[in-house]
Amino acid sequence: MTSLLKLSNAPRPLGKSGLSVHPLAWGMWRLTGDVAAARGRIAAARDIGVSLFDTADIYGLDSGHPFGAAEALFGEVLKADPGLRKEMVIATKGGICPGVPYNSSAAYLQEACEASLKRLTIERIDLYQIHRPDLATHPAEVAEGLIKLKRAGKIDAVGVSNFTAAQTAALQAWLDLPVVSHQPEFSPLHLNALTDGVLDQAMERDMAVLAWSPLAGGRLADSPADGPARAVIEELDRLAFREGVSRATLALAWVMTHPSRPIPIIGSQSPERIRQLQEVFKVRLDRADWYAVLVAARGAPMP
Repeated sequence: MTSLLKLSNAPRPLGKSGLSVHPLAWGMWRLTGDVAAARGRIAAARDIGVSLFDTADIYGLDSGHPFGAAEALFGEVLKADPGLRKEMVIATKGGICPGVPYNSSAAYLQEACEASLKRLTIERIDLYQIHRPDLATHPAEVAEGLIKLKRAGKIDAVGVSNFTAAQTAALQAWLDLPVVSHQPEFSPLHLNALTDGVLDQAMERDMAVLAWSPLAGGRLADSPADGPARAVIEELDRLAFREGVSRATLALAWVMTHPSRPIPIIGSQSPERIRQLQEVFKVRLDRADWYAVLVAARGAPMP
């Protein structure tokens, strides 16, 4: 008999930051619209216990809005309801500079962080993440910028997004504070983090894993069982039917049962769907279930 992989809705440490967060997070990649609608989505996330809210200065730009639009809208929500700030761990990202495309120089990080603080209408960012690695900046300079922000009280903890394990180690070598989190893409349709060393490094160094696009950009929530994802979707549907939950909920459970304990960043803009995802804690997968999804995703048996 295979052992059960259990999920818990208890708060968990955000790496070595000293902060604790709910096992689900909500992300703002697609946050647009008016303040009332944004408040409704955030309220839905709060209703299911979400405490980590993740955004970035670049969010909104790819949907035709100005740079910083998602942060600014989130800031309007916080300004309208100041009490929300005390209930949240706020994470944002900087380092993508349109037209460059990446800039993690110490000077730019200072500028980007201060602009994010202004848009968010807050005095300190709980988790500030380098959005993508800047290959033209030495990690010593990136570290210098982050240390200055920390000493100035503008950020509390530091994380990385879309970094390799080696890039993270190089940055950590120059930092006198821990890199507390990785933010990789991870879902049953995107498995790189399982084999590229990122999840292994997170376990080795007690880093939090914030999994972006855990539903593969919505394909695992809405797509019919056809195309390259057919085998994965069919396996998820089989388990979801057995567990009495939606396919999206089952996919989140699969991500969360990895031993690095990933925190999926939910991207849904529907309050109803956000609330539905709290059913993830009802799901009980065993090892055979988990590997069945992985085999379907790989398209080949395990070696």
